[in-house]
Amino acid sequence: MNEAFLRACNGEAVRPVPVWLMRQAGRYLPAYQEVRKKIDFLTLCKTPELAAKVTIQPVDILGVDAAILFSDILIPLECMGIGLDFHEGRGPVLNPPVRTEQDIERLHPIDPDADVSFVLETIRILRKELSGKVPLIGFSGAPFTLATYMIEGGTSKSFVNTKRMLFESPHLFSRLMDLLTEVVLSYIKAQIKAGAQAIQVFDTWAGILTREDYKRHALPYVTRIFKGLEGSGVPFIYFVFNGGHVLEIVRDSGAEVIGLDWRTDIKTAISRLGPDAIVQGNLDPGALFLPEHELRSRVDSVLRQGREAKAHIFNLGHGIMPEIPPEKARLLVELVHELSS
Repeated sequence: MNEAFLRACNGEAVRPVPVWLMRQAGRYLPAYQEVRKKIDFLTLCKTPELAAKVTIQPVDILGVDAAILFSDILIPLECMGIGLDFHEGRGPVLNPPVRTEQDIERLHPIDPDADVSFVLETIRILRKELSGKVPLIGFSGAPFTLATYMIEGGTSKSFVNTKRMLFESPHLFSRLMDLLTEVVLSYIKAQIKAGAQAIQVFDTWAGILTREDYKRHALPYVTRIFKGLEGSGVPFIYFVFNGGHVLEIVRDSGAEVIGLDWRTDIKTAISRLGPDAIVQGNLDPGALFLPEHELRSRVDSVLRQGREAKAHIFNLGHGIMPEIPPEKARLLVELVHELSS
């Protein structure tokens, strides 16, 4: 098996540098679109054979060094007692939103073996199908990010309801975060037991917080999760989108690998994280629209900066855009391998 990704997660300066892409199983691939023509997104997530199929597609098409489970960070929330649906053009809708003490009272922990058995079965299928190929990454949303979706009832630009609860009713927010931490911890443990070989925790919306609020209202819960997973033998990646201002705080999360978006260059990040940091990232996803010679230059720049870290895993600074031609994604993987050999 190609173990370059796992070796990098464990702090080895691997050459060539391993590469995978966030959202690499998705809408930019015609093979994925063919599957989606016949099935809605949520049903696809809950159908292990098909979820495994689309997980493997980019491994075969792009030549990436790791597969990431095809699912969604919101999947476990439905099991807690909140309605979940996905609307084209609108995104996820969670109903009713969680904004009062009564709303929190109706929520409950999950039993992963019963409630998300389809996710665990997908992982088991993938471990068989990927045998001898590449490692499998499982994932979860972080408690703060999951809380924003529950409180807002979906995505948001202002996060007004989240911040209102955070500042007006911090005891309620803390109760919700405690429950989500329990859910995320049990969910990740189940993924590892099923065969996930690495875990990425996405804190997509924690970047909306100030440094002090992040340190108080987001970090402790993530730290509790990583602490609860000690001894699992599986590396953890923690990715705070738009989190350049909290890098020094993220360093104390307990994750082996720190994911970086494109707003903070790797050289600056290393100066703040320290030379022993293992980092993942961080090409601007939009750079895939560049002509080949300019893309080559951008990739080379990211790789050169990555050499200052203890170890580097190449990735985009966020998910690949649906408008990107598959051949450009394939070219990116080839450039990373070529320029870092």
